Amino acid sequence: MYVMSNNDCSFIHCNYITLCRKLLLINLLKCIQKMLAKVEYGGVQKYIKVPQIDENFDFLRFLQEVTDKFSLESQLLTEGLLNLTDTSDTEVDADIFDELIKSGVRNFKVGFRQYPVTASPASLPNPTPSPSSSISSDSTVILSSKNNRKRGPGEVDREESRQKVDTVLKSNPKGEEIFKEYDKTKTLSDATRRQMINILVAEMTESYGRIPPTSVRTSYALGIVTLFPYLQDPYSKHGYEHYYDPDANTGYLAWRLKTVQRNTYDGFRGRSRPNFKDGPTTERESLLIGEQLFGEECREALSIIRHSTDKGVVKDKMRATFEYRQKLIHDQDATSSVLDVFHRFLDIPELIDQDFSMMFGDEVSRKFLAKWPSYFKNKVIAECQSLPSNLHVEELLAAFDPETENDFGWDGDISALLLLLHLLPPTPRGHKKTSKISSAQAANHLVRFLKQGASLTTFLEKVEARQPFLLCIGEQRKKIQRFVIVVDHKPIPCNAQTSVAAFDALFKAHYVFSLSYDEALSNFYIFIQTTVYNIDVGNAKESPRVKELRARLLRE
Repeated sequence: MYVMSNNDCSFIHCNYITLCRKLLLINLLKCIQKMLAKVEYGGVQKYIKVPQIDENFDFLRFLQEVTDKFSLESQLLTEGLLNLTDTSDTEVDADIFDELIKSGVRNFKVGFRQYPVTASPASLPNPTPSPSSSISSDSTVILSSKNNRKRGPGEVDREESRQKVDTVLKSNPKGEEIFKEYDKTKTLSDATRRQMINILVAEMTESYGRIPPTSVRTSYALGIVTLFPYLQDPYSKHGYEHYYDPDANTGYLAWRLKTVQRNTYDGFRGRSRPNFKDGPTTERESLLIGEQLFGEECREALSIIRHSTDKGVVKDKMRATFEYRQKLIHDQDATSSVLDVFHRFLDIPELIDQDFSMMFGDEVSRKFLAKWPSYFKNKVIAECQSLPSNLHVEELLAAFDPETENDFGWDGDISALLLLLHLLPPTPRGHKKTSKISSAQAANHLVRFLKQGASLTTFLEKVEARQPFLLCIGEQRKKIQRFVIVVDHKPIPCNAQTSVAAFDALFKAHYVFSLSYDEALSNFYIFIQTTVYNIDVGNAKESPRVKELRARLLRE
């Protein structure tokens, strides 16, 4: 019987280890040949085969596999737009791809470069910023794939829309000027915007006829704000409604189309219009919890309000009769005005602010005083520097020039508000359009001056307008001693110490007394309502000019 020696055992053990190593290496090579990597795109993860050529993993073929697996446009790969990163968002290049795979890196993310190095930014996919979100990386944007869900009849493709507008503008000799101005200023002047709209509408009607489908109009509007993202309106639903709003059939594109068609109706007779809130005249319930009085208790409260000399008591009873007051204000058959029943508005200025706060809450009530002086005022002044020169604008801008004498002009606060009126000038409204008035004339509907010592009674007897306006009383326009809000020929004292606070009270008076905005000041007040106070955002009927100005002023 043969007995193995220690040397024989050692020899067999070594051969066994060598054999295991060879088997392990063979299995490893088989795994490498069938290497799979996990790739994430648009929140979806898929396994992708990693192609191999001559024992090296091929970067370009892998990207082609990714393109096919996620059904992406092949031109994105050929144009160098595809971008591959590892899980730490570090970009993966062709020269290190093979080494990464062999070192065990198996997880990747795919996105798209904003534009290749050799191309112009204006000609390639342009990310569209949103008021509620931002792109997480400056180097990549997410583009849609070919096999996305089927779009509904009202939906349009963002990239197709951008490309369409880009092509139309670049094919027009004047298109280059539009790109140059936007690249320089991140906005478009009124004249340049009109030029762009004319170019696009001309192409639209040539391609789709005198009455282009709604989807086409929407696509052009989407294309504009995708190609020029700073032109978006962050407060509207899609950001492009000032160019075309498919629900209301309004916007710069719609208006130009109506001019081309030479009639005011485009054939959508059966279409329902959006249910806009009517600003100050909308009946609103109190947002503040508190007991409301009705019947005999309400009549007792009215008596106390009428005769009490205690301001605190009056304010409490006014708070408890808010809903009764709202019903009186909105009662078309009421024979008495709210100022006849609640005449304490005429001697307790704080009551306007109290009622307004009951409608919208203290946070909204404080917004104008918080946001106008610190943000909007300087933005408006800067925007007005590019307005066409005229005497009235120059006089208003002089309030901000320390080297210019301004003995007869308004103070800086009122001047800034009147400059806003020049950015949102009066426009004729309705089918029977009234004659258009200038911004300088419309300013008289907003604020007036009365020399200190002049008869207030005589002044009020000559007032024609019912809508509230701010009466400034003082020795000079820039040195006001007191403010009065005039409503229904009645002077409501304003205890504001500044012009900004006085205008805040004037705006709130519209809501407290349910008074429509003066027609000449409609765009001006709606801008203040939605953009500064944030009242009825998305539900107010805004003109394209209001949305366009908001997009300009809110951009950083």
